[in-house]
Amino acid sequence: MTTTASTTAPVADARALGLAHYAARGVLERVLARHGSTFQQQIVLRAAITADAPQAPDDLVAQVQGSLKADPADIRATLDELLSKQLLVADGARLRPTDAGRELLAALGAETAPVSARIWGGIPAEDLTAAGRVLALVTERANAELAALTA
Repeated sequence: MTTTASTTAPVADARALGLAHYAARGVLERVLARHGSTFQQQIVLRAAITADAPQAPDDLVAQVQGSLKADPADIRATLDELLSKQLLVADGARLRPTDAGRELLAALGAETAPVSARIWGGIPAEDLTAAGRVLALVTERANAELAALTA
């Protein structure tokens, strides 16, 4: 008796999403560790660098909390770490990235770009578009559920 592998595509669900997230995050965290950085530090630093203008600490915390759903106290601790590493600097009541912070983020981007290309490369554009729509809807619904749970 001969058996063949199924050609049915797996159905996206919470487990598949989680496995993909943690696999990709595992790759990123290896790169971050080589630079003495953490996932949360990279997220906070990116938010500061991509902002149109220097942000107040509370605004930066709120922005990152909205993305990561992390405890604001943990995000504030991350801000303190970035300040102590001189990747962010206080500019009056606002925080701005330093040249060292910008250089770190650029180095991380340069190191992860070829890995990202290998991970994402070759996936048909229509599949990425469909996945993007599904992920946006899942994010919207999960954010609504989280808001209802915390209300």
